[in-house]
Amino acid sequence: MKVRKIVSAALPFFLAAALVFVCAFYPAEEETLPAKRIVLVWNVDTFEGGKGSRTSFLKNAARRVEAAREGVYFLVSSVTAEGAKHAFSQGDCPDILSFGIGLSEFAERSLPLPYSFAGGQIGGETRAYPWCAGGYYLFSMTEDFSAEGRVAISSGGSNLPQVAAALSGVGGEELPSLTAYQAFLRGEYRYLLGTQRDICRFASRSVSVYSRALGGYSDLYQYISILSAKKREDCVAFLEELLSERTQAELGGIGMFPLPKGKAEQTVSVFLSDEGREALLAAVRGGKNPEKFLKRI
Repeated sequence: MKVRKIVSAALPFFLAAALVFVCAFYPAEEETLPAKRIVLVWNVDTFEGGKGSRTSFLKNAARRVEAAREGVYFLVSSVTAEGAKHAFSQGDCPDILSFGIGLSEFAERSLPLPYSFAGGQIGGETRAYPWCAGGYYLFSMTEDFSAEGRVAISSGGSNLPQVAAALSGVGGEELPSLTAYQAFLRGEYRYLLGTQRDICRFASRSVSVYSRALGGYSDLYQYISILSAKKREDCVAFLEELLSERTQAELGGIGMFPLPKGKAEQTVSVFLSDEGREALLAAVRGGKNPEKFLKRI
């Protein structure tokens, strides 16, 4: 009886020892999976879009690239302009940057691209290229654009509607974007100088308005810059997907335009510094010619 009890009590230890012996001499095969290549994408909205999310749009494009290219994963994040600047000052940088005016700090890290667009050039090399565009418009409740009346200039973000107004010969009062839109609807202003964002606002409220495109100038471009030489091949594949006919045809879903539909005659450098932006604003507000700041597209 004692022997049976001792054997029963010791059995688990014998089994454990046997298992260790088997594992030591016959190790199980390890399944090795290839490591994912992580590509960091920051989307920074420095001007109002149309509707929906540009970050979500980029994520959808990223999933297509991932399906076509084995072993890559695009981590797409929405980052504020202030957050991007702070991160850059701390030495942090994405592999791909989607942005508009207001992030000149990233110019030195942006690599040359196999495309050409004046607004994204540094020293004759294109370092940023637009993947979607907006536009400036003059809105009226009637089709008569010759009538006298007050103009509300919709302002906000880092874009420069004041330049669009000056080059179109339109004088008016600068108001925050939503305030200008609401004041126009209340009849406080005869005209509204706005953007594609207002087109979407009117549509969402089923408001019928007349519009005139101000195609002489636009800075409403969302650019892509590549900042990683090591991951350049994956980054270029991502940009090519964004510029593909299929993806460009979907931009209407977020109220934005493809190129060349959103292409104006002139723009400013997307790498315009904060000091340069203030100098340009001072020039147009003072009635001076802003030509020295502009780039012909």
